[in-house]
Amino acid sequence: MGKVITFGEVLMRLSPRGNKKFIQNNVVEFYFGGTEINVGISIANFGGKVKHISCISDDFIGDTAISYLRKFGVSTRCIVRSKRPLGVYFLEVGAVMRPSSISYNRSHSSFSEIQPEMVNWEDSLSKGNWFHWTGITPALSEGAYKTLKEGLMMAHEKGLEISADPTYRSGLWKYGADPKVVLKDLLQYATIFIGGVNEINEVLGTSYSYSEEDFIAASKALMETFPNIKKVFDKIRTSLNSSWHKIRSRMWNGVEFRETEDLDITHIVDRIGTGDAYAAGLIYALQNYDDYKAMEFASAASALKHTYEGDVNFATVEEVNSILAGNTTGRLQR
Repeated sequence: MGKVITFGEVLMRLSPRGNKKFIQNNVVEFYFGGTEINVGISIANFGGKVKHISCISDDFIGDTAISYLRKFGVSTRCIVRSKRPLGVYFLEVGAVMRPSSISYNRSHSSFSEIQPEMVNWEDSLSKGNWFHWTGITPALSEGAYKTLKEGLMMAHEKGLEISADPTYRSGLWKYGADPKVVLKDLLQYATIFIGGVNEINEVLGTSYSYSEEDFIAASKALMETFPNIKKVFDKIRTSLNSSWHKIRSRMWNGVEFRETEDLDITHIVDRIGTGDAYAAGLIYALQNYDDYKAMEFASAASALKHTYEGDVNFATVEEVNSILAGNTTGRLQR
């Protein structure tokens, strides 16, 4: 397995303890996260080599964030520093019928001010064989979009596998760009698409349904529009309430459709970063297993993330494979 390169913002998360609202408490816990570092740290926990590219505040908070990445073995050598503050988000964790709520404070963060000339992509991509990006990054600023595009162009030239999770969050696109145009511009370099019919509909302007037939048709249409995309993987979440979800996965790899069984998550500890855990599991497993086993591994990794507090999945390969072997009772291990 070669080195995985991730590019994106590092955020600090502030949250009251337990399932309290901010108005109930004046004590908060903090975690570091951000969709791309969540992916990178999870892959590192699986034993993979990871380098993260970002722009982080040049202060003690930024120092702490970099130390956090290094603790998991993620290379921070190509991270640049800025006088701007680190981005922050606030989370109130819901329970049962009460949903969780998030508020972001990242409009003028260190990463949002990044510009292409700040990143040496030749150096940053050295020894890499996989580049992962998400739709969060180009939503933050024009500079982040242009910097990402330069990295993708060079990664494509070097023949890296490029996975795209084009997560669309309308509230983040505030600098005047058309999300559909930007995402189409970037998806031309992708080889692996991590998303379902919602994401495909957003990009293509289509209206495919959730049925198996429409998922296959949507995947084919996506591949016709972006010929470099070889495989589409979709994580499906069924929410019974805030505390009880089901996870399964399906794929179209240009040859066959496959789908996994549901994994039941009856008592969610923390659902933040669970999609990132899926992407990390997929990236790791596609380099070690066949497509179906990779999809099963990704679903189990995502399910396990629901049991950890914070943004990051701390599961190991052995723990994920134990879930796949049917060990889901959570019995005490001695």
